[in-house]
Formats: sequence, structure tokens, C-alpha cells
Amino acid sequence: MDKLLIHGGHSLKGEVPISGAKNAALPILCAAILVPGTLELDNVPNLQDVGTTLRLLERMGVKSDRDGSKVALDASQITHLEAAYDLVKTMRASILVLGPLLARFGEARVSLPGGCAIGQRPVDQHIKGLQALGARIEIEHGYVVARAKRLRGARIVTDMVTVTGTENLMMAATLADGETIIENAAREPEVVDLAAALTALGARIRGAGTDRIVIEGVQALHSGAYRVMPDRIETGTFLCAVAAAGGSLRLTGCDTAALDATLDKLRETGLVIESGTDWLQATMSGRPRSVDIRTAPYPGFATDMQAQIMAVNCVAQGTAVITETIFENRFMHVQEMVRLGADISIQGNTAVVRGAPGLSGAIVMATDLRASAGLVIAGLVAEGDTLVDRIYHLDRGYDRMERKLAAAGAQIERVRTVVDA
Repeated sequence: MDKLLIHGGHSLKGEVPISGAKNAALPILCAAILVPGTLELDNVPNLQDVGTTLRLLERMGVKSDRDGSKVALDASQITHLEAAYDLVKTMRASILVLGPLLARFGEARVSLPGGCAIGQRPVDQHIKGLQALGARIEIEHGYVVARAKRLRGARIVTDMVTVTGTENLMMAATLADGETIIENAAREPEVVDLAAALTALGARIRGAGTDRIVIEGVQALHSGAYRVMPDRIETGTFLCAVAAAGGSLRLTGCDTAALDATLDKLRETGLVIESGTDWLQATMSGRPRSVDIRTAPYPGFATDMQAQIMAVNCVAQGTAVITETIFENRFMHVQEMVRLGADISIQGNTAVVRGAPGLSGAIVMATDLRASAGLVIAGLVAEGDTLVDRIYHLDRGYDRMERKLAAAGAQIERVRTVVDA
């Protein structure tokens, strides 16, 4: 099993290229199901979740060809309308094949999803929306079984803001008869990116990026090409790394327009940030200052950045209050940070972080994807060696993170331990 060994205490300096966005790439890959032809994508990150999605699509009969960050998909000969448990259990985003399969083929059988154990993420809003579009849905032996001769446009009001729910319903509505309106839609940049990709394939969508998305159904989509947006969470993670460890990093290939909440909070820590159209230069000298955080749907502070900003607060001057409003189990990394010497107390959905002048290396265990990134940042600052276990979580969402950090001056390496039989 792979682990990361970090010898802390080294500031960062150099240039880090930002990869394509995981949370944009996965739904766009699933959107290939809607196309009775080819979809050519660029800037697709090299991630475990991307590999899982491609294997899932290939099982359905989608042909794929990958060359670096380029992926070509051909869904003209789909033969299986099922997403089986063995792949879906590792990645919640697999539910995103439900809408496209139902819209194009009139039926789908998709296992209830898994993914990071950060709290309940029910698919009831997906089901409610698809039923509004005319689908008949049952839960059978752990599978969502959906059928519809042809979906019909409808007005859908979701009970809560759901990113994957918005994406699933938007994809389904592209081939529905008539107009579909999604109220209380997620506003995340990744939703906007999916809408842009679908539009490039012939879909008619307006309002993406607002809480009201309107989709005018079309008879069919056509072949096309699209470039996936840069990963705003990876960008924010590297900004947190330099805020905690000190130094100066230039991040290239960024989407600076999608980072307002993150940049505002990091500037409060004392991080000096300069920006251009597709780059950021971040510099930190001395200890950061503590910042309070309250996670919220976009354009608020992203829950996917909570663990990373907590790592910054662990070594900051002052006391920070971090309130998690999205997922109820997203403080599992706290006990691991405490092993490194952090002073954190939890009460309900609030963590109080009292900054310490330093941390000390230890063996820690990653509990989910973003917790992994937070522990790596803490390890960059800790005195001595930190060994981060279970980094398969990290590989789900970060494209060769340790290589990028090592190129920027961090003493970090991937090590493999052999388990005796």
C-alpha cells in the first residue's frame, strides 16, 4: 500500500502546473453517454476517479482512448445499461450515468453509490427530479432502476442545493421533450463547465451559474470536443500549502475567476497573492494569521477546502473557528492533526483551532480525499518525519501531488510498504 513520507520544515519555491478539475471532468465524461458519436476531451486529470469512470463507461460499451490529458470517447455502440456495485461503491460520482442513460435509452440500472465517508449524501433529489421528468423509478436490491419511454420537460425544485443532482438532471433534460427548469440549482463552476460542454455538443442550456437553469430539450446531441476547466480545489490546496509552509509559488493554468472565496480568506492569513488571466503568484513570509471559516455552497467557502485551511490554522497566530455546514462527518481529519501536535477541539459542527508555533511529525491516516490534502499540508510544516497512510484517497482527486510538491522544494516521496501474508 502506498504512503507519503514527508520531512517537514522546508518552504516552497517554484512553479506548479494546475491540472484539469476532477469535479468537472467526471460529469463531462458521463455526458459522453448522451452522444451517439464521439466526444474528444482535453485537460483531463490523471486521477484514480477518472480511471474508475472510464472503466465504468467501457463496461457499458463506450470505447475510450487516452493519451496523456486527452481522452477520446465513442458511445455510438452502448450495449449495457447498468452501473454495477463493484465500481460504483468506490465513487459517488458514478450516479451521474443515471440521467444520461435514461435520457438516451429509456432505462438504466445504477447501484446506489459510495465514495468518501464524510456524511450522508442521498440521491433522493436525483430520483425526485427524474420522476418529475416522467421516469418510473424503483430501488431494487441496492440498485436504482429507472424507466421512461421518453422524458418530458418539467419544473423541478430541489429541496436542497445538490451539485451532482443538478448535473444529473441537467444531462437528462437535454434530451427531454420540451423545456425543463431546475430551481435551487447548484451554482458551482463545475456545473457551468458541464453546461458549456453539453452546449458544445448541441444542447440548449441557459442560466448555468445561477440558481435557475433552463434546458430546452433537443432530439439528439452530436459529436464534439471540449477542454475541461482547471481544478479550483487543487489550486486552493497549493495556495494553502505555501500559506502554511512559507515561500513563494507560481501556479499556472488556473481559473482565477472561480476562486474568490478561497483567495479572500487566504489573503486574510497574510498570504500575498498576485494574479493574471491564468496564473497566481503566492508568497508567505512568517507565520500565517488565523481565519474563521464557514463552509457554504458556491460562491461561499467550499467544503472541499475546509481540511486544507484547517491545516493552515493549526500553525497560525491566534484562534480560528471553523464551521462545517455541508457534511456532518467532515472533521475526521481532526484527530489525525492532533497526532501532529495541533490544538483543536470540536463541538457539533464547529472546530476551534488554536494555532501552535509548530507541529511534530507522526504517522497519520487519511480518512477521505480532502483530509488527505490537509494532512499533507500539516506534514510539510511538522518538524521531523510524517508518514501519511491510505493515500489512495489522495490519488482519487490529486494528479501526482507529491511530484508537484517535490519540484517546489518539499521533501516528500511516495513509499510502498509490503504487507506480509
